[in-house]
Amino acid sequence: MIAHPGGSSLPVIEHPHLMKNYNRAPINFVRGEGVWLIDQNGDRYLDLVAGIAVCALGHSHPAIVGAIAAQAATLVHCSNLYHHEPAGELANKLAEISGFDRVFFCNSGTEASEAAIKLARKRAFRLGQTDRNVIVACTNSFHGRTLGALAATDNPKYQEGFGPLPAGFTFTPFNDVASLEKAVTSKTAALIIEPVQGESGIFPATNEFLTAAREITEKHGALLIFDEIQTGMGRTGTLFAFEYYNVRPDVITLAKALANGLPIGALLCTDEAAGALHPGDHGTTFGGSPVPCAAALAHLNLRDRMNLNAHVLNMGHILLLELREIANADRERFGDPRGLGLMLGLPVMDPFSAKDIVQAALDQQLLVNAAGSNTLRFVPPLIINEEELREAMRRLRHAIASSRVRQDEATATGH
Repeated sequence: MIAHPGGSSLPVIEHPHLMKNYNRAPINFVRGEGVWLIDQNGDRYLDLVAGIAVCALGHSHPAIVGAIAAQAATLVHCSNLYHHEPAGELANKLAEISGFDRVFFCNSGTEASEAAIKLARKRAFRLGQTDRNVIVACTNSFHGRTLGALAATDNPKYQEGFGPLPAGFTFTPFNDVASLEKAVTSKTAALIIEPVQGESGIFPATNEFLTAAREITEKHGALLIFDEIQTGMGRTGTLFAFEYYNVRPDVITLAKALANGLPIGALLCTDEAAGALHPGDHGTTFGGSPVPCAAALAHLNLRDRMNLNAHVLNMGHILLLELREIANADRERFGDPRGLGLMLGLPVMDPFSAKDIVQAALDQQLLVNAAGSNTLRFVPPLIINEEELREAMRRLRHAIASSRVRQDEATATGH
């Protein structure tokens, strides 16, 4: 058994048969309500992680719960050998709101990245351009953990021990137009970019970079892919980040928030790109199953009635101002916050540690997480209100103070 961070009477029981490939916090959550998670002791945690940018409408939203239950009572699975209404309706809805022509469903963001890579190479093959097989990604990128997606991920920590990775991937510096012009050539099948790099520590692309990416890929006949796995579904204050930048790619990938907690991924693309994949070229057993599709439809229909984009921009502005105030009050410890909407990062300066603050926040019953080399990442449910946001920042300030005391004590004792 492991101790509860708040010292409550019921210890958390460690599950001995789970693989140890996650550094799980010593908390056992049993219930969620809106922006709150409740553990086995009944303690309530204010959640600024949202399942890592997944629970856009919060935990256990009644309309989504109802859609899941109704669909599960009707049809859970029938495979992609046949049509079913939830997948067809969701594809229609996504095409309508995005302006793309075709939709492919899978189970996760990694699978969506993998599908995009395969689509780009198959398109070149169908065009008879067999030497056009290079995928260009950006430095500090993260596109997933399958071997193909991992090969497009510029992080040696994630790649170590999994080689040899698939060949045909190169990297160009993020937000560097001059380097991009050299990186994309007649051998490039696709350029894949995160409009806001999430896993590396919340780094937004510049308008200049994404505009140049569109022009350069068109010039060379390559596909432009935006990885919107984390930015999509309203996280940045527009439904898709490409709308914020006013740059339209050929392909976008979605996952995370699409079904508000159920596993689903999607690739949206133009008709021209979609023509590359013929029956048998790519598939998945569970992709687009009825239950997650029903949850995603409920999510999208709720958004239509909520004016959520304006709310995200407003709450994001408040959060940004709070983080700037925290940074300005302690320039030794923090850099300038960055990000868009409710996808923000607060860089922590060495020798201080973002992970130490995350741990101290648990004692305040506040959930935040660390991203990149040393950044606090804030991706709360998009429905968070101002009162909840201010309370979260109050708890964060206490966590920062507590973390500093602990570090000072450790320094004084030489530990």
